[in-house]
This record gives sequence, structure tokens and C-alpha cells, in this order.
Amino acid sequence: MQLSRLNWFASFILTAILYVPVWGATPALPGTLNYVEGQAKAGTQTLNAQSVGSVNLQPDETLTTETGKAEILLIPGVFFRVGDDSTAVMLSPSLTNTEVSLIKGQAMVEVAEIYKDNVLRVREDGATTQLLKNGVYEFDASNGDVRVFKGEALVQDGDRYIKVKGGHELDLNSTGDLKAHRFNKASLEASDLYRFSSLRSQYLAEANMDAAGIYVGGGPGWYWDPLFTSYTWIPGDGMFFSPFGWGFYSPWYLPYGGGFYGRYGYGARARPYYGGFHGRYAGHPGYASPHMGSGYRSARSMGAGHNFGVMGGGFHGGGRH
Repeated sequence: MQLSRLNWFASFILTAILYVPVWGATPALPGTLNYVEGQAKAGTQTLNAQSVGSVNLQPDETLTTETGKAEILLIPGVFFRVGDDSTAVMLSPSLTNTEVSLIKGQAMVEVAEIYKDNVLRVREDGATTQLLKNGVYEFDASNGDVRVFKGEALVQDGDRYIKVKGGHELDLNSTGDLKAHRFNKASLEASDLYRFSSLRSQYLAEANMDAAGIYVGGGPGWYWDPLFTSYTWIPGDGMFFSPFGWGFYSPWYLPYGGGFYGRYGYGARARPYYGGFHGRYAGHPGYASPHMGSGYRSARSMGAGHNFGVMGGGFHGGGRH
């Protein structure tokens, strides 16, 4: 037993050393490149896999793609992704006043967490859109569209202010009064950029599971995960589901990688993962997962009826949605 404990402790120390954010990664600030594929540039610099974590867009610096895609970090919990043949400019990389301009092509913003003191804006076609709530937002500079899959946005076009809620879009090129209209979410969720963003969200949730048990004692923010070669978001407390439905855990909620990685949805299969449970959260009570100690805790972002074991031999599950 004593040898087993020593082996576990040695393994933990070695893993912790490996998780120090090195390997070329610099501290993550708004504008940090977190993923790239295909042909892309930051200013005049050609981007590749080695650029991830080491390239930060400066004020007025341009991010361009040809046949390729890129993901940059904004404030902690917010991801800005551009699709093929697109151009974006980082206007302000401040944590309290973060602003990006989409000049060409398409971009999608995933907002997993935003505070009231965060001012998060995207400019497009002369209009400025402030993102107000957690959600998924799409911008299409080619057609002048602002689209809200989930969340809520406030669009300023000159002296006009238009609120756009989830499931609605705004055509900035329309004549007459600007009004938000419903759109067919199912058809647009099949688009290349949406599927790319959803997949990136899943990978980052897996990276969160990988890193949350290592950075115990750290505050909320971006944390480098060398296994996924990118930064992932770790919340300060509790558990959050991203707008795409993938779980993000704090170190205090899920210590040392034990617990549950899942998607908030229905009818999915699950399999063991990191000493706990891996799979989509299917809304069925009684999922068991080994933990240290006893008891359970409610995930503060999920509301009543969703109790998940934390540091204990509790249970995972809850009511249907």
C-alpha cells in the first residue's frame, strides 16, 4: 500500500510538471491564437501548428484565412472562430473592452461565460454588435447578417438599436426599419462553420477534463494543455455547459480528473473516462461515478434537479429537459 501511494504521488508530480504552460505557449490574452488549419495569416506572418499559443493579435492586427480556419481567444470563456476566406481585425484586446471587426467572410463566437463588466463587441458592415449573454453568435460579412443561435445581442447601426434574441437574425443590408426575424436553425446548424465550432467546443471540453485536475488552486481563466496543444477554459467554481452542450469543470468541482465529461442532451451512450463518466449527459438519474470521500454538490449553472457527485461516491444525473 505504501509503495502504491508513492507511485501515485510520483506520477502526480510528473504530470503536474508536464502541465506547466510551456512548449512555446505564452500567457493567454485576448487575441491569442488557439487553433489553425489550412492557410491563414496573422498580419504578414503565416500561421501553422507551431503558432498556436505563441501568436497574439495586437490592436489593429489582421487575421486572414484562405482555405482554412482559425480560432482565437477573447475573454476567458469566449472563443472567436473564422471560416474559410475570411478577414477579421482585433480592434481592442482589453479584458474589459474586447472588440473585433469582421471585414470579410464568416465568424462564429462561442460565449461560455460573460460577466456584467465585460464589454464584448463585434463590428460588421458599419454596425456594432454587443454580445450580452452566454450563447452562439454568427456574423456573415458577405451578406451583412447577424445571427443569434442562443443568447442575446444588441446591435447598434448609427442611432438605431436593435435587440436580437436566440433563434433570430438581423439583415444589416435590408431597406427600411431594421427588424430581427426568426431563422431555420436546423439548416444553418449543418453549415461547415457551425459544425467546426461545435467540434472545437467538444475538444476543448475534453481538454478541460484533462487539465482541471492538474491546475488545482488556480483561478478562472485560460490554461494550457499540452496533450491537446491548445488553451482550454477552466471556470473558477462549479460546472458549466457550453452553448454547444459540452461540460467545463473547475478544479474544485472535479479534482484530479475524476468525474464526468459529457454533453447536455439525450439518447447518447456513455463510457468510462478519467475515473468517472464520459459521454453525453442523457438526462437519466443514477449514473454512478467513483470519487474521493462522500456526498454530492449541485452544479450551480444547471438549476434544480441536476445533482452531480463531487469528491464523493454520489451520483450523476438529473431530470429531463
